[in-house]
Amino acid sequence: MDLGISGRRALVTASSKGLGLGCARALAAAGCDLVMNARGADALERAAEAIRDEFGVSVETVACDVTTGDGQARILDIAADPDILVTNAGGPPPGRWSDWTRDDFIRALDANMLAPIALMKGCLPAMIDRGWGRVVNITSQSVKAPIPALGLSNSARAGLTGYVAGTSRQVAPHGVTINNLLPGIHDTDRAASLDKGVMDAEGIDRDEARARRQATIPARRYGSPDDFGAVCAFVCSVHAGFMVGQNVLLDGGATNATI
Repeated sequence: MDLGISGRRALVTASSKGLGLGCARALAAAGCDLVMNARGADALERAAEAIRDEFGVSVETVACDVTTGDGQARILDIAADPDILVTNAGGPPPGRWSDWTRDDFIRALDANMLAPIALMKGCLPAMIDRGWGRVVNITSQSVKAPIPALGLSNSARAGLTGYVAGTSRQVAPHGVTINNLLPGIHDTDRAASLDKGVMDAEGIDRDEARARRQATIPARRYGSPDDFGAVCAFVCSVHAGFMVGQNVLLDGGATNATI
């Protein structure tokens, strides 16, 4: 399917690996030029070069921390009013409610709520002026079904979801859509970290921890960054212009809900 976005310019944050990289690759395959961001310059440049070589698109890189005001300013300056914005940032660590301090919550909000909002505020005016734009926020399945050990993530991402619910309907008359993708367990560094938590808690090896977590997914496997990126590219396409303010689960059926 032609997604109708060849030649568009897309900004994808935290995209040197994992789900962000999956999204960047899928958008490049659709013909988008990219601005890619991550904190680690070496990994970011390797990912960008691989995309240039494989897809022949223009790729600019911005090595900085997207959760900071300075980082956001640098990204927005180099991205120069993109047509497509995909926001992403690593999730906060797991823990217990009794362990988290105010500073822990502030860090989670900065990364998983306030950073995406700042980027949207920076990109939306030009999208509105052009009469076309796509925003996709990578959040979490925990927005639909909270995960007890991920209370910091549950809280921050739920706040972003509320912001998108209202804002998406304000910008939709201008040809701009905002939607959220809610990943379940995908084969990324984040999954490996959470596998390690199961290993430590249960005294089992990595293969057993992974098998136990896969058994909770009806698809009986972890998702892949390519699975995720393909859906992201579609939501950014010309075919998704009537999709506004939605929260799309990509979790292999793990969240047991009717709607």
